[in-house]
Amino acid sequence: MEDVLDVYKRPYDPRRPQVCLDERPKQLVGEIRKPIPADPGQPARYDYEYKRNGVANIFIMFEPLAGKRHVKITERRTRKDWVIKSH
Repeated sequence: MEDVLDVYKRPYDPRRPQVCLDERPKQLVGEIRKPIPADPGQPARYDYEYKRNGVANIFIMFEPLAGKRHVKITERRTRKDWVIKSH
């Protein structure tokens, strides 16, 4: 584990960029009943029932030392969805 963490301590080198990639599926839900807005001293209230609106996959690629980030949202999770084209 320490070897992996040492990678993040390396100085920025454009010839050897540190690129991180992550993917997360998310369920898309909608409200059935209108939420009750917050009042002073009372948090907003939401009903536990929801309408299922499908799923989406969120892909993120970032290069932390260069300050670059690219996000892609897809309806499916296929091999082609993993390919993120650079600008």
